[in-house]
Amino acid sequence: MELTLLLLSLAALILLLVISIFALKDPSRSAKNLPPGSLGWPIFGETLEFLFGKPEKFVFDRMKKYSSDIFKTKILGEMTVVICGPDGHKYLFSNEQKLFTAFLPHSMQKLFLSYQAADPIEISREAETKIIRSPGFLKPEALVRFLGKMDSITQQQMHTYWEGKDEIKAFPLAKTLTLSLACRFFLGSDDPERIARLVSNFDDVTLGMHSIPLSFPGTTFYRAKKAAAAICKELRTVIREKKARMAEGEQAQDILSHTILATDPSGKHMTDAEIAGKIMGLLVAGYSQVATAMTFFMKYVGQRPDIYAKILTEQTEVATAKKEGELLDWDDIQKMKYSWNVIYEVMRLTPPIQGAFREALTDFTYAGYTIPKGWKIYWTVSTTNKNPKYFPDPEKLDPSRYDDGKAFPAFTFVPFGAGPRMCPGKEYARLAILTFVHNVVKRFKWEVVFPEEKIGGDMMPIPEKGLPIRLQSHSC
Repeated sequence: MELTLLLLSLAALILLLVISIFALKDPSRSAKNLPPGSLGWPIFGETLEFLFGKPEKFVFDRMKKYSSDIFKTKILGEMTVVICGPDGHKYLFSNEQKLFTAFLPHSMQKLFLSYQAADPIEISREAETKIIRSPGFLKPEALVRFLGKMDSITQQQMHTYWEGKDEIKAFPLAKTLTLSLACRFFLGSDDPERIARLVSNFDDVTLGMHSIPLSFPGTTFYRAKKAAAAICKELRTVIREKKARMAEGEQAQDILSHTILATDPSGKHMTDAEIAGKIMGLLVAGYSQVATAMTFFMKYVGQRPDIYAKILTEQTEVATAKKEGELLDWDDIQKMKYSWNVIYEVMRLTPPIQGAFREALTDFTYAGYTIPKGWKIYWTVSTTNKNPKYFPDPEKLDPSRYDDGKAFPAFTFVPFGAGPRMCPGKEYARLAILTFVHNVVKRFKWEVVFPEEKIGGDMMPIPEKGLPIRLQSHSC
């Protein structure tokens, strides 16, 4: 017994010594003119408070305690500053690729890069961005060609999973729909539900993206790694099939095809594992945030009959102008102005994602403080979304905020980011969400079963019961 206590005491002493060494070696702790704030515990910093105390609350509490402009912290293993408010947003977005570059937390790097070859080829960030932002994919003139298919898939899923049901869970069904859409769009798959059957795996990956990267049974990150392996295995099969069809003459008409064709400066192509990792990241981005917006549309509108009635009027006008069996087109989407104002309010009240990270390319000064090169910058919509200075009565769902002629100060509401790195999928998300709104509203009235349902999640909001909804068909 005494030996056991002695060993435990020795282990604790060694751990304390290691932590002290790390603290002493950490140059940032002695750096001058850093913003106010706390770096928390050695090694772990304030990661636990950030992830388990809710990022939104974490930011608000420190803005009140330290500064409404900027504060320092240490989260997810990185020395970080949080730049707050519209001025902070403007400074950050105006200096993309000048002072800042995109950064993925270590958990995301391990998830999306761990299935690549031991010596992966270097497809430049510019080359990847060119593929994703190509006029052939995410710009309105290209998306309009996909809109009919988007409407068709949405109708099919409404028929299969919604119609004839008294009660459904909105969140899982929204995820199945948006993953099916993403698979059809990004992969060119004729069986979009093939990957959508892996929706639980995508959920585990999404939860693991901002977790502590400890990979042993029972941890969030361990489950995420297993899920990522299952997704990549299926994607590698899809990639081999796509390559075979391309060899037979199929044209490159989707992001997967163009990723297969991409090369490094020496002309070397990516391996199937590398392609799978990149495509998995696109699918996660293309489905989870869109599904979250759809889900909270159902939640908020289900509790506001007045807003539902206005949306129904708008969508009925669109529907009655169509011939039987005719799919939505670009002009129809442009008529859905009120519906999109509602979606904007939904995203303001419950952002599909809290924020994102950047890395400082050089030392820079902001708000009178100097931030060293290599530090990470975290920006979040939460520093402005519910500020009554910009949004009076901020907890109220009020679509009239966005009526024609009304404007907010620049950078107060940036659900898709801004500047050079504005989300390239913004227009894709708009079409997917409005197509969903059109199809669900013209078929059903609904009510939320648990209006006070708890919302969990850290970086992304998750209704703990899946948002049960009682449906009433208009045909009843």
